[in-house]
Amino acid sequence: MNFPILSTLIFLPLLGSVFIFLSNKQESNKGAKYVALFTSCANFLLSIFLWYSFDPTIANFQFVEEKNWISGFIKFKLGIDGISILFIVLTTFIIPICIISCINSIKKRMNEFLISILILETFMIGVFCSLDLVIFYLFFEAGLIPMFLIIGIWGGPKRVYSAFKFFLYTLLGSVLMLVAIITIYWSTGTTDIVEIINEIKIPSELQYVLWLAFFSSFAVKMPMWPVHTWLPDAHVEAPTAGSVILAAILLKMAGYGFLRFSIPMFPIASEYFTPLVFVLSIVAIIYTSLVALMQDDMKKLIAYSSVAHMGYVTLGIFTFTKYGVEGGMFQMISHGLISAALFLCVGVLYDRTHSRMISDYGGVVDYIPKFSFIFIIFTLGALGLPGTSGFIGEFLVLVGTFQKNYLAAILAGLGVILCAAYMLWLAKRVIFGKIINSKIETLKDLNFSEMLILVLLGLTVLVFGFYPGPLFETMGVSVDNLINNYQLSLKENIVTNN
Repeated sequence: MNFPILSTLIFLPLLGSVFIFLSNKQESNKGAKYVALFTSCANFLLSIFLWYSFDPTIANFQFVEEKNWISGFIKFKLGIDGISILFIVLTTFIIPICIISCINSIKKRMNEFLISILILETFMIGVFCSLDLVIFYLFFEAGLIPMFLIIGIWGGPKRVYSAFKFFLYTLLGSVLMLVAIITIYWSTGTTDIVEIINEIKIPSELQYVLWLAFFSSFAVKMPMWPVHTWLPDAHVEAPTAGSVILAAILLKMAGYGFLRFSIPMFPIASEYFTPLVFVLSIVAIIYTSLVALMQDDMKKLIAYSSVAHMGYVTLGIFTFTKYGVEGGMFQMISHGLISAALFLCVGVLYDRTHSRMISDYGGVVDYIPKFSFIFIIFTLGALGLPGTSGFIGEFLVLVGTFQKNYLAAILAGLGVILCAAYMLWLAKRVIFGKIINSKIETLKDLNFSEMLILVLLGLTVLVFGFYPGPLFETMGVSVDNLINNYQLSLKENIVTNN
């Protein structure tokens, strides 16, 4: 295909944001909403065409675009494989939903908000397409700016504190990754990701330091325990659309980083530090699940739930088994859908009552039954009920973990029980029970736009729960290639040492 489809996917949202910026800047300007929605929907359809055109039987990168950028020193190189394409489709699917959801909830500076969303989409897609370390880093860090603005301008009462905490945590973690990228260039003479993975073997003594540098960035972004404390604050203060993007996509960039960099570039170090990752993952699963049980703020409960679910992701990825890695990837896609839906549900309630406190609700099923039915579906998906996408990811992760370390699998299994406890507790106190707040009696059920986006997410969760084949077919060959190259690198290292 000669058409630069990846560049189009990256820069089409940016083009839409420029168009909005140059248009009339009135607060009531409906044209900006239509431009943002049209741009994001067009990008989603383009990503579906990309997925349809993608050949899942090939492990190599496809749709590669390459241009010299800085005197041949850095190349603007793009490409996708079976791992990255799924995150691109997830991103382009979530963004139109965020735009629809914010039309009624954002009351000020709507144009600027839409511009921030579209620019953020450009950076996120760029992360999943980049095949050069420097280009990846630029996209990876540039996404902090629009998210910082989304939280800091359109967030809650403590928005400034939360925005700066989010920015500083993620930026400081990434400084070491920048140093590692510079070190890789001086060591290998290139920043081309494909060349480094396939042709250049980084010395084992250097891998440990570089792995830790990349880990410092990905662990914060994931977020892993104990550097997770920025996430609940960011979620609580962010507007609904910001929370959706943060949980559904931004957290997944770290999981993608482990798959794209940590394992293929530093296989020896990845094997060495696996016990560390296992311990941190299990602590995250159990500890943050217990913390979630203590929350009275719905957003905080879902935020801590995200930390626990991301613990399953890192656990699965570092089993280096087909079940574990595919389970970790599936868990990321599933969590992106379910967490987005849960935050949207909280947004629906907040728009009507201006409260996120669980204690202010109870008995809403009697007045908003459509919302209650959909909310229960996502609650069951979050706790991993069979028939939802949440079950498949967690099940495969536990199977892969059992192959690697049965004790870790048993401890991780406790998280499933705890997740069921806090999610069912949430549903019981919000949806059922006695009505203790008179505002509940005045609630209106879902309007057309709310029903549309929640039904779309619900159907996706159920379809992939019953028929996950398309996702596994897409990622299968790339995951096999990742694991085989990892095992081959370990064998070569053993032979060299002997």
